[in-house]
Amino acid sequence: MQLIKLIAFAIIISFSSVFAQKNIKIIPQPNKIELGEVEFTLNTKTQIIASKELQNEANFLADILKEGFNKKAKIQSKGKGITLTIDPTLKSQLGEEGYILLINKAEVSIKSASSTGVFYGVQSFRQLLPADFEYSNQQDDILIPTVKITDTPRFPWRAFMLDESRHFKGSEEVKKLLDQMALLKMNTFHWHLTDDQGWRIEIKKYPKLTEIGSKRENTQTERKSDKRTGEPHEGFYTQKQIKEIIAYAKERHITIVPEIEMPGHAMAAVAAYPWLGSLGTTTAVPETFGKMDDSFNIADPKVISFLKDILDEVMALFPGEVVHIGGDEVNFEPWEKSEKVQKFMKKNGLKSPVDLQVYFTNQISNYIDEKGKRMMGWNEIMGDNIHEENQDKKLEVEQKLANSAIVHFWKGDLNLIARAVKDGYNVVNSNHWDTYLDYTFERTPLSKSYAFNPIPEGLGEKYHSYILGFGTQMWTEWLPTQEKLERQIFPRLAAYSEVGWTNLANKDFTTFEDKLVKLKQRWNLAGVYYYEEDEKLD
Repeated sequence: MQLIKLIAFAIIISFSSVFAQKNIKIIPQPNKIELGEVEFTLNTKTQIIASKELQNEANFLADILKEGFNKKAKIQSKGKGITLTIDPTLKSQLGEEGYILLINKAEVSIKSASSTGVFYGVQSFRQLLPADFEYSNQQDDILIPTVKITDTPRFPWRAFMLDESRHFKGSEEVKKLLDQMALLKMNTFHWHLTDDQGWRIEIKKYPKLTEIGSKRENTQTERKSDKRTGEPHEGFYTQKQIKEIIAYAKERHITIVPEIEMPGHAMAAVAAYPWLGSLGTTTAVPETFGKMDDSFNIADPKVISFLKDILDEVMALFPGEVVHIGGDEVNFEPWEKSEKVQKFMKKNGLKSPVDLQVYFTNQISNYIDEKGKRMMGWNEIMGDNIHEENQDKKLEVEQKLANSAIVHFWKGDLNLIARAVKDGYNVVNSNHWDTYLDYTFERTPLSKSYAFNPIPEGLGEKYHSYILGFGTQMWTEWLPTQEKLERQIFPRLAAYSEVGWTNLANKDFTTFEDKLVKLKQRWNLAGVYYYEEDEKLD
């Protein structure tokens, strides 16, 4: 009899958990939900209680409530209403980003060990409001279910990358994307600012980088095609604009990681200052896409000094710990044909162009370390031969990547991740088959995005902590407009938010699809374009 009661109790608890999951429509899925039986009434009289150190979060919440009630909520240091609290004792339980959201009949409490966790608690509370709340200026009372949510992210690195070299988007679109990242608790904006087809960041010491390198005369419209737009494309961010965007991201607890490509994907810079190149023939910013001909001549000390000057200005601008240097798809042919480069390699005991790249990467990594930051790069920085066109070449690698570097995996055998973490490297997993947003929805459907696990199957548990998290990448070669861009990003970004935040045991794709209905209603009202599974993109 006792056994039957225990089984019945377990079934009730399980049913209650499922019921809670279905009625609390928050993306990413919280990791623990305990649903109450009554409701909290939110209205124009509801106050926000917060200390001075939480004024950013309190103002953010007050602005949300103003959108719905057409009246800004009062922010007080004492009282009853929606109370925001930093409790350092919660760090051992929740880490830096976790939170406890408690809603009872009388009040709302959001607690965390940090302001970041409080902010994420606010985002969860926000998603409990009606989808149209922020777009209707309604005056009615809002009934919110009583609930206790105890939540903390699975990974500390939850990134979205935007490539603006190929197509410049501008501040307003970037801020729009940052807003959606904040709603979905994604904390890292990886900003791809330089590449062959355009240099998008003002560098005061080298003004030609934007005077010349930010402009191209034409743009390829299809892969392996001679078709062109027939129009020039240009654009870049001043340092003042970048500071404004950094501040905007900081208010939303998003760190920006700038990517300044080196030693390949360098032709926009070389077009501006031809002495940087290895070929001596680059004079214009390319209008085509793909792997380009020229690379920085890293055997020249002047080029190394130039790149360090660039990094000095970049590191002074961006307060985050990490600087991304790319390092992918380097064309070795110019180095192999350069007498000066070959002489440099021989002098320094470098037997292959791969060794030369790792040698250079370590110079840059050490320089970034000296400035109190860390270097990150795509996984070619380890010297791995991951490209099909090089499979018939035996590329000797004797140089070892600096220990402090973060390896950003995007291509190759997944065993390379295991090797990297076993060698002590931190890894961000952005396997292109699973995370590239420029891929079609036929190739990477929503279900595949949702199913991605940054920890490769079979990796020993003692190495799991070396996997910092994941990134999802939006490459923009073929996405010239805002609408095309957003239809590639959404709704997959929502799926990736659960990849980074939600524990595997709490993930369920059917539940996610149900929650997505409400999020799409919000996107419709916010003017966010998104893809529907039954439509075809051009």
